[in-house]
Amino acid sequence: MSQIYTLHYAPDNASLIVRIALELIGAPYRAQLVDRSVQAQQSAQYLALNPLGMIPALETEDGVIFETGAILLSLADKHGALFPACGEPSRSDALKWLFFMSNSVHAGLRQMFYPAKFIAPEHASALRRGLAQRIRSDFAQIDTLIANAETPCLGGPGASLLDLYACTCFRWAQLYPRDFTKDWVAAQEYPNLIALAQRLETLPAVQIVQSAEGLGATLFSNPNLPNPPIGSAT
Repeated sequence: MSQIYTLHYAPDNASLIVRIALELIGAPYRAQLVDRSVQAQQSAQYLALNPLGMIPALETEDGVIFETGAILLSLADKHGALFPACGEPSRSDALKWLFFMSNSVHAGLRQMFYPAKFIAPEHASALRRGLAQRIRSDFAQIDTLIANAETPCLGGPGASLLDLYACTCFRWAQLYPRDFTKDWVAAQEYPNLIALAQRLETLPAVQIVQSAEGLGATLFSNPNLPNPPIGSAT
C-alpha cells in the first residue's frame, strides 16, 4: 500500500505547487492547514516540522521534507513522474531550470513581497524596482524557452514540475505585492507562458486544487485574489 503524505499548506502559498504535483502523480495525501492568520507557521508545533517557519512541509515515511524545490524533486524521483529520471539525457538540463525557478524566480518574488525581511525600510522601494526588472527578464527567459522548445520538460506535451513552478510564479507576479506598482508584470508580454498557463488550467488535478483553495478557474493566466473556504493566503 502506498504511503499517505501529509502536506502542510496555506492557500496560494508555495504549497500550491506541491499540492498540484501530488494530484498529478495520484499520490494519496492529507492537506493540513497552516493558518497564517494566526501565524501558525511560527508555532512550536510547526517549527518542529520545519525550523525555518516557511510553507510548505511534507511529511513522508522517510521524514519531513521542506523547501519547495526539494519536495518537488523528491516526489518526482520517488514516483517516476513530472521530471526526467536519473540517467535520462534531459535530466541535467531540467535540473538547472528547476534551480533557476527556485533560486531566481521564486526567491526574487519572495523579496518583492516581503522586502522588510531582507533590507532596511528606507531601501525597500529601490530593492523592489531592481527586482521587478530582473523578474520580468526571468519571465522573458521562460517565455523564450517555451517558444523554442529548448527544454523538453518546460511547455512540453505533458505537465511537468517546471510547468507548475513557472505558472504559479506567474500567478503571484500578476497579483502581488498589492502595495507596489499595479501590473508591474505585463502578462501579455509573455504569450507562450500564457498559453502554457491556460493549458494547465484545463487539467483535472489543477481544477481540484483551485477549487479546494478558492483560486478561480483562470488561476494562472488571469488570476484573482484567493477566496479560500478555510485558511488565509497571508
